[in-house]
Amino acid sequence: MAHDFLSQILILLAGSLLVLSLVRRFKLPPILGYLLVGMVLGPHALGLVPNDTPVQVLAEIGVVFLVFTLGLEFSLARMVAMKSEVLGIGGLQVLLCCLAFGGMAFAFGVNAGAAVVIGGALAMSSTAIVLRQLGDQMELTRTHARLAVGILLFQDLAFAPLLALATALSVTGQVPGPLWLLGMAGRGLVALVVVLLVGRWLLRPLFREISHHRSTEIFTLTVLFVSLLAAWATDRMGLSMALGGFLAGMLLAETEFRHQTEAVIKPFQDILLGLFFVSVGMLLDLRLLLTQLPLVLLLIAALLLTKTVIVALVVRWFVPNNRKALRTAVTVSMGGEFGFALLTLLLRGDAVDDRLVQVLLTAVALSLLLGPLLVRYNGRIADRILRRPPAQPSELALETAATREITRREHVMICGFGRVGQNLARVLERRGFEFVALDFDPFRVREARMAGEPVVYGDATHPDVLRALGLEHASVVVISFDEPATAVRIVRAVRRLRTEVPVLVRTEDDKFLEPLQAAGATEVVPGVFETSLALVSHVLLLLRVPPAEVLETTEQIRHERYTILRSFFRRREDRAPLDSEDDRQDRQQLYTVVLPPGARGVGQTIRELGLERGPVTVNAIRREAITGRDPDPETRLKVGDVLVLWGRPEDVEQVESRLLMG
Repeated sequence: MAHDFLSQILILLAGSLLVLSLVRRFKLPPILGYLLVGMVLGPHALGLVPNDTPVQVLAEIGVVFLVFTLGLEFSLARMVAMKSEVLGIGGLQVLLCCLAFGGMAFAFGVNAGAAVVIGGALAMSSTAIVLRQLGDQMELTRTHARLAVGILLFQDLAFAPLLALATALSVTGQVPGPLWLLGMAGRGLVALVVVLLVGRWLLRPLFREISHHRSTEIFTLTVLFVSLLAAWATDRMGLSMALGGFLAGMLLAETEFRHQTEAVIKPFQDILLGLFFVSVGMLLDLRLLLTQLPLVLLLIAALLLTKTVIVALVVRWFVPNNRKALRTAVTVSMGGEFGFALLTLLLRGDAVDDRLVQVLLTAVALSLLLGPLLVRYNGRIADRILRRPPAQPSELALETAATREITRREHVMICGFGRVGQNLARVLERRGFEFVALDFDPFRVREARMAGEPVVYGDATHPDVLRALGLEHASVVVISFDEPATAVRIVRAVRRLRTEVPVLVRTEDDKFLEPLQAAGATEVVPGVFETSLALVSHVLLLLRVPPAEVLETTEQIRHERYTILRSFFRRREDRAPLDSEDDRQDRQQLYTVVLPPGARGVGQTIRELGLERGPVTVNAIRREAITGRDPDPETRLKVGDVLVLWGRPEDVEQVESRLLMG
């Protein structure tokens, strides 16, 4: 059994590698590649991998991790601020779609209970596809994305009673009575309260205790345990596993461990989420598609058109902007993974003809194939429907164009946008020098771009990346992160393209001094040695040594390659810190907070909010793609403002709650 499962995983991995390589070459969404892998290798095509329980369980865990990271972006304060999007828009969307699709099913002879389940199944949208694609496009902070997320969150909440109804129909074939439905709603409410209260009391003390071990391994295991425990708890209470994962993430979002948590969970999420999309592709029956092609195409058109119209009308009622309403509607118009679960349960009973359910499953699967493209081109589709010229470039497009213009002029290239890289960027900006930074941390890049920084995601060891960022126009290349082996590869890549540009490398000590110099580094700046030299300078000045002699002493030490500083007595134990993020909990850092409609901070000034002085201050405000540094305390905040806050993590979390709570 284990060997068979391992063989299936290997086949899926091999197919994914092949198809994803082709998808990337044609610049298509990777989700589309995963769906194609499942469709081709699944039981309805080549039959190399059966759609069995182990694969489904792993795929469902991938969805749990996805909504867990979504929860990290939406603290309880943010959820309260988004109540109109979740309850108002999301509630109306589910209700109206249930009535529309359920009414169609009832008109074709399906009994009332099964019609409600079908309506609810078709009302669902793919949380996994929408969030993943919007994140890849860096649109999660845009209005249409925020509205889409509110709709998806309510769909997750509505899945619980629909799941209970579908389960009852599959077992008894009868619609449960009002008392049963009332009891189900009560259980769901109790489950939510229990998870929220227990998590609020236990999570922060638990993670503080775990952080004392200073071990990345223990921290990662704790994150996995907490996310899966919450998913298990809500599943046992009759709710969806995804809802438990979302609640766990939302609770951790209010702690200082949010960023470290997202970093450790991402590798597991990416792998298992890819498996989920593969499992969705396995449900597509090619034979049924060929024999019932006209009916399937009609159902797909009806699904996409009906949901688009309903969502657009609902959003337009709340948001007076036709384009934003249409973009939101197009984004959530496809079917969803929860819809598969509901329709699959109907196959187990006799409430609905199996042929109708199979056709619906095929239509939903094909809509998921179109889903990534619908999300990617939601703006163009909305413009085409409205018959208007293409919209002005988005903030992301404007930033990309601005960064591209910088690369065509003389600039400083910073490889690594951690603390050292950001400090260098601040000084360059103050002195009027332009820079472009690269970083391999997508979360850091997203945060920096939200704050208006010319930072891009990329691997500086690749010559193509260096060319794209204008190495030929760079006046200086600075490698600011402490990974000497990677720095050696970057220096070599730079020297293959340009031999004369100065390359400065920052390291922690002198272990890689010779390899870096051999690779072509102009200067290597060991952090420990420079700190020692700064201390030496201060001591000598306090001892009344003339400044000229102090400067001569330090320059001589540098000229001698820090030889005098290389010999020292080592301590008995050399314990490594847990992680650069987790080990700096007490240090001040930059954070970004987006003000949604309904947030308490909207309409107030920085002074009125108490952010002029204190443990947290406003470093900058970004409004309509323009970033203003050191804003005036009388600046009045607006909806959509991106606040760049400076402070300790725990202080920033409190300020964020105060800003968002209405």
